[in-house]
Amino acid sequence: MEENKTETGRERLSFRERVARTKKTRWVRFGIVTLIFILWVIWLGNPWVLLLLPLLFDIYITGYIPFTWWKKSKSKVTRTVMSWVDAIVYALILVYLVFTFVGQNYEIPSSSLEKSLLVGDYLWVNKMAYGPRVPMTPLHFPLVQNTFPVINTKSYIEWPQWRYHRLKGLGNVKTGDIVVFNFPAGDTVATKMQNPDFYTLVKYFGRDVVMNNPGQFGEIVYRPVDRRENYVKRAVGLPGETLKIVNGDIFINGKKQPQPANVQFNYLFQTVRPLTDADWERYKISRDDVAQALVQPDPAEAVNWTQAGFDLSALAASPIYHLPLTAKAVDELKKSGLLKVLVREPAPVGEFLFPDGLSENWTRQDYGPVMIPRKGMRVKLTPENWPMYERVIRNYEYHTDSYVKDGRVYIDGKPADSYTFEMDYYFMMGDNRDCSLDSRYWGFVPEDHIVGKPMRVLISFDKDKSLFNGGIRWNRILKNANPGFEE
Repeated sequence: MEENKTETGRERLSFRERVARTKKTRWVRFGIVTLIFILWVIWLGNPWVLLLLPLLFDIYITGYIPFTWWKKSKSKVTRTVMSWVDAIVYALILVYLVFTFVGQNYEIPSSSLEKSLLVGDYLWVNKMAYGPRVPMTPLHFPLVQNTFPVINTKSYIEWPQWRYHRLKGLGNVKTGDIVVFNFPAGDTVATKMQNPDFYTLVKYFGRDVVMNNPGQFGEIVYRPVDRRENYVKRAVGLPGETLKIVNGDIFINGKKQPQPANVQFNYLFQTVRPLTDADWERYKISRDDVAQALVQPDPAEAVNWTQAGFDLSALAASPIYHLPLTAKAVDELKKSGLLKVLVREPAPVGEFLFPDGLSENWTRQDYGPVMIPRKGMRVKLTPENWPMYERVIRNYEYHTDSYVKDGRVYIDGKPADSYTFEMDYYFMMGDNRDCSLDSRYWGFVPEDHIVGKPMRVLISFDKDKSLFNGGIRWNRILKNANPGFEE
């Protein structure tokens, strides 16, 4: 902290003397800081924060708290070390405020939004776009989300927990927006196996197996809303809308929606020769996809492959590939003369889709309908539609004593035939439609999980190339990080 430069022995001065001896420049700085602070408190909508104003007055005017004691130390080591500590504390406070209320950088770790956003993109996410959240877990280290690297300990303190409150922003989430949000199913985490998520692990192995095998799955921990992992997807369904997917096309309230320009679907195709690195580069197919490209059909299904037009007699010379492709890549492959046959991959039946119990006959390509909850909307509750809204009511709106028993729905332990939602919810999907774990698998995204809107690609790294040989994607620097349907 900056020292209030007055005479030696200031600690013996009275309050009136301290005020009288304060320089005009410090009064000016105090006035500016106080004005900014009061405007910030008005924006927060929490007058209790004004209780910090006397602390600012002491820092700039009276100096009762000896923040700068180290500047008078006779030890050069103490002065040097504390000057660095002072600078680091200032920097961390500034980073905390910027990351919390303005915006933050995020990395794209997976291919769920390719080719709209690429693995290795570093994004600037605007938290003021939808209004920044007042921190629900205020005591956290600002540079990590939930776990310190290397030492693998929590980077936050769970107490205190503040109620969800979002400040006024520049707008609302719109259909087609790419949005960063906290992973809703990330409330409970198996620390040694976080992908797939805890609830999917329970579906595969059973709750008792996951809970009682820390050697395999790790400690089972709970994370507050704002300390859950950050995901990025496209908002395809808004509060109050009814969503249905038919053969990969999204319908909202019965109306077919446009597809993002770079939407991808999985295809099976056979070529007249093996594709080369130059081919993958030309069609903009990532190495991760290439690694899974070659398909060796199951002999028991050979008849089906042959009926679909595939030639299984010479796979070494004419391999079969299984890849996600954009419409542009499909057109270029068709024009290239390399194709023998190309078909859209059928979606498997029996995936663990949301909601359990209602989605047995749904697939990721033919899904729904689902009604997306809206704040203030009242719905009739039955044992049949309970799986659609159970997680919303129990986990997101904290009516934990809610269940179905003897053919009736109970909310907070009391019989209920309807429910009024307390928050808005969204349906999020990736543009890499057949390779994206999204709302089709884990359900709605509550409004209190929304973090912000990606605005620009700060820089982008191609992990398949060396840093000085195409590793930096120069053409993506400052590129729009929220491409819509027309781009």
